[in-house]
Amino acid sequence: MITDPIADCLTRVRNAIGAGLDECTALHSSINEGILNILKKEGYLSNVTVLEDRENPLPKKIQIRIRMDRSGKALLKNIKRISKPGQRVYRKTPDSAKVRSGYGIQILSTSKGLMTDKEAIERRVGGEVIAEFY
Repeated sequence: MITDPIADCLTRVRNAIGAGLDECTALHSSINEGILNILKKEGYLSNVTVLEDRENPLPKKIQIRIRMDRSGKALLKNIKRISKPGQRVYRKTPDSAKVRSGYGIQILSTSKGLMTDKEAIERRVGGEVIAEFY
């Protein structure tokens, strides 16, 4: 049993990047899928696919393909989990993008769904800071 499925998913991606792999799998949850789709939209991942096993439908998995540069290194350099089950971190409406002077992103869980810090600035909403990436 996994206590924090978001941290497990992010750790699997971090470990794959550290090992020089261009793909990995993680357990499926709707929030994991949302986070990974945002990373795909931002250009850090090349593909996110939900794998379904028809014989055993419960443990779905997500196949994650990490986007690499020409030299074979991952574009995603750092993954940091901010809000944890034991210590939630909330942020009011952000004034500016603060991760790496705007070059990185934070993913927030808001009342309007998952979004990046830049989208939260445009929509003028705050929420729980899930993680930051650069």
